[in-house]
Amino acid sequence: MKKLFSLIILLLSFTVTMAQDDAGVEMADVMRSSGKIYVVVSTLVIVFIGLAIYLFSIDRRLKKIENEK
Repeated sequence: MKKLFSLIILLLSFTVTMAQDDAGVEMADVMRSSGKIYVVVSTLVIVFIGLAIYLFSIDRRLKKIENEK
């Protein structure tokens, strides 16, 4: 019964979220028209690539330490 109640609540919250108007995002339109959206996207890509490289290097070092023991 508790699972069914949780499922109903989740479905209702999803329909409320989807019921919003499709007016569009004004900030995204302004940034796209001035070309600044590409700067934002490229900055995010650089940050995520840097994080991925950092995490892979930590993983490699950790595996090396584990194999030594």
